[in-house]
Amino acid sequence: MSLTLAGLVIHEEVIRKSRFIAKAAPVASEAEALDFLEKNREEEATHNVYAYKIGSLYRFSDDGEPSGTAGKPVLHAIEAQGLDRVAVLVVRYFGGVKLGAGGLVRAYGGVAAEALRRAPKVPLVERVALAFLVPFAEVGRVYALLEARALKAEETYTPEGVRFALKLPESEWEGFLQALLDATRGQVALE
Repeated sequence: MSLTLAGLVIHEEVIRKSRFIAKAAPVASEAEALDFLEKNREEEATHNVYAYKIGSLYRFSDDGEPSGTAGKPVLHAIEAQGLDRVAVLVVRYFGGVKLGAGGLVRAYGGVAAEALRRAPKVPLVERVALAFLVPFAEVGRVYALLEARALKAEETYTPEGVRFALKLPESEWEGFLQALLDATRGQVALE
């Protein structure tokens, strides 16, 4: 079973006068990863190096550092800890001392790995999308079902009723569907 991070983690180190700040967070999609990177990059920093992994999709950037010395070690730190759906940004403020290729690999990879090591982790639960339309007369029963199971759904009002869209853990899908049919007396249209 794969793991992901429970939330945002930040770790900072000074290595030969350069300040390295690693910021890591769980992400569900490439768009979410890019949003995290954009919001957390520091424009005044010398380099904003990143890597993210979402299933078989991965990307990394050296952001001006010599090729293969920054982004790839950050990606390796993610993979070495068996993490998925994670984005890591490592910000470097240059301190005047050149680290050389090996030093850069150790610095970027080490700071990222330490941030990930310190981060609380949770099992990655596969989720299944479910969308359904319920007549207005049955909406209260659906709200009660969602509240009882601590689920949140997106709602769209239509002339026929309310369309609900949510993502459920795969193991709960069948049970929820049966409870939904029971609660609405079968008055639900699955999409």
